[in-house]
Amino acid sequence: MPFPRPITAHWALWAVCALFLVVGALMLDDYGHPQDHEAQRAVGNVALDYLAGDGEHAFEQLHFPWDRYYGAAFEAPLALVERILGLEDARDVVLARRFCIHLSFLVGGLFCYLLALRMFGSRPLALIATVLFLLHPRIYAHSFVNSKDVPFLAMFMISLYLAHRAFQRDTLGAFLLCGAGVGLLVNLRVMGIVLFAAVLALRALDLGGGGQERKRILLTGGAFALAALLTYHASLPVLWTDPVGRFAELTRTLGDHPQGAFNLFRGEWLYSADGPPWDYAPVWAGITTPPATLLLAFIGTVALAWRVLRRPRDIPRDGSLRFGILLAAIPVTATAAAVVLESTFYHDWRHLYFLYAPLLLLAARGLRGIMASVRGPWPQAGAYALAGAAVAVTVVSMVRIHPFQNDYFSFLVDRTTPAHPYSAYNMDYLQTSMSHLLEDILRDHPSGALFLSFGPAGGHREFLPADDRERIVGTRDFRSGERNVLVLPDPWICSLASAPPSAILHAARVYASTPYCAVDPVAWFGERRREALATEPLLRSVYDIHRDGRLLTWVRDGCPREDVEGRQVRLFLHAVPRDAGDLPPWRREHGFDNLDRVLRGGSARIDGNCVAAVLLPDYPIAAVRTGQLTDAGVLWEAEIAFAEEAPDYIAARREALAGAPLARFFFDIYRDGRALTYLRNGCTEAEAETRFFLHVVPADDGDLPEHRREYGFDNLDFTLAARGARLDGNCVALARLPAYPVATVRTGQYDDTGALWTAEFAIPHGQ
Repeated sequence: MPFPRPITAHWALWAVCALFLVVGALMLDDYGHPQDHEAQRAVGNVALDYLAGDGEHAFEQLHFPWDRYYGAAFEAPLALVERILGLEDARDVVLARRFCIHLSFLVGGLFCYLLALRMFGSRPLALIATVLFLLHPRIYAHSFVNSKDVPFLAMFMISLYLAHRAFQRDTLGAFLLCGAGVGLLVNLRVMGIVLFAAVLALRALDLGGGGQERKRILLTGGAFALAALLTYHASLPVLWTDPVGRFAELTRTLGDHPQGAFNLFRGEWLYSADGPPWDYAPVWAGITTPPATLLLAFIGTVALAWRVLRRPRDIPRDGSLRFGILLAAIPVTATAAAVVLESTFYHDWRHLYFLYAPLLLLAARGLRGIMASVRGPWPQAGAYALAGAAVAVTVVSMVRIHPFQNDYFSFLVDRTTPAHPYSAYNMDYLQTSMSHLLEDILRDHPSGALFLSFGPAGGHREFLPADDRERIVGTRDFRSGERNVLVLPDPWICSLASAPPSAILHAARVYASTPYCAVDPVAWFGERRREALATEPLLRSVYDIHRDGRLLTWVRDGCPREDVEGRQVRLFLHAVPRDAGDLPPWRREHGFDNLDRVLRGGSARIDGNCVAAVLLPDYPIAAVRTGQLTDAGVLWEAEIAFAEEAPDYIAARREALAGAPLARFFFDIYRDGRALTYLRNGCTEAEAETRFFLHVVPADDGDLPEHRREYGFDNLDFTLAARGARLDGNCVALARLPAYPVATVRTGQYDDTGALWTAEFAIPHGQ
């Protein structure tokens, strides 16, 4: 029996899909394990447990409270598949999940073909668009490990197809289906609201017709919006009990996500909570997208702009032209919104991978323009051959760096040395190369335990075969008779280990990811301890602290096991620079570099004694504050002044803060932007330990947090230990003001008897 014509007519598409499906299935275990696997898996399990009647208790298993708002429409089906199949082995769960993620990516490619065919009416062109969609190196690698951004990209392409179909058919059913798709899209990521607004805007442009026509347009537009809202609400169970309040909380996290991160961009570290610079997404997309696709997208955008400029009157009645404008507007609008709203962003442009859908369709438009400009079969065949050659170049690049396509950079980045991209841009932020690192070390050391100085590696260990998992353990109480392998992160620790070059393991073999080294734990930490004990300590306290150049070493005899094995006890180390300008921008408000750590990562408990080694920053240090703390408070703390490097730290700060102080009392108080600096010469130890109060009265009480409005001011009290330092008998402290307009500030110091001194001053309006 012959196949129906719609299937046989697209045999090339099915051949491409089958090829990608087979190749993907064969490569499921080639890619490493992402660090956020368990957090994403919990999202799906929580949604199912919530539906099963666990209610609010289901949310307790989430890694972060805000995870309840993201991706349940995709994660819940994944969790359901896991339960139906009865998967219990961690490796089986990982492989099943990544097969589903990759399958969603291929479905996105299928809808790319359908949409391109609708837009351009050419099967060869639609097929090329599909292949280009599937062969973005970074996105292809993410299609095996990223259950957030890749399903969102696929659903964005599906929603674009449904939107194009709805406007072509212009029926109630088509708009209802489009609304359901967009509702699922917003469920996966709130950024999907961009397409929701775009469909409504296009529908509003059609309202210029007569009365009957206007009613039909309002009906279909309203049906779309209602279907989207109902689908979104139905697919996110957490909204069922408080739709308005929880959606408001969700939108707040979109612009100001509570979890910050550091992003390496063009050689500079940016703090994610500060929002991206305007060129962040364009630069990242430009250097990680195959250049041929970028060139075609540029040609398509220019051709579209030329047509709009030539015949602007066609926009209201030409659906194809308006959809092209929509494709061009989405990347600009989404990127601008991220910048204006100062949205939190994490590493590369993965949060905006969905923009590859309109970018790719613009590239298809550019290819169509090229095909239209050449006449005759042979010139057109030549144009298709060039497109095929571009695809071949991308395939060769992907094969060459497999399975590290997630670190792909095009020739637009200087790749004269492998270290350049590593030094200028984030590499392997999902830490998938860790799995390959563990495999390498296990192969090089076929017996014995493998200790990791940065913890038990979580899911990276679980992705290994069962026999190997038992050999991966966290930092332990090493004994002198043990000769197992310890894995240390960071280049400086490896260099301290004096390991031969062959011991330095680069997980990403082509585009070098973070290097690690494998050493004998007892020998390495024992050497650190012997070197430290050979020098006079800077400080004798709970730990003896030694200094050797930029290296600080903590040594403690009779160290309790809790110092190493739990996160409840942490070392803090605050490095105060001689010049605050040496600090990274995100540290300047505090006035110190925070190098806190648990006793892992260059630390260990050896024969019941503890050793930790930390490298100081390479700028001149005025002082360090250190100690140990728990969730209950500080266990011990100490301050060490590097007097020879900061002979007049206070004078240097006064010179940096040009102008008269806002107040002169026990402390001179200066203002530097949104920060207040407190300075005093000849500060006694008792005065330094006395608590400071800082009460900020806003210009508008509505700017205060709700729990402060009854008082009329923000209470920002602080201690010198938290916001400053005592250096050679002088005191300096930095305290940041809120972002809203401030009317007046009251500050001073107090103890159990009351206020010791107070000062009050106004902040000029508009400053």
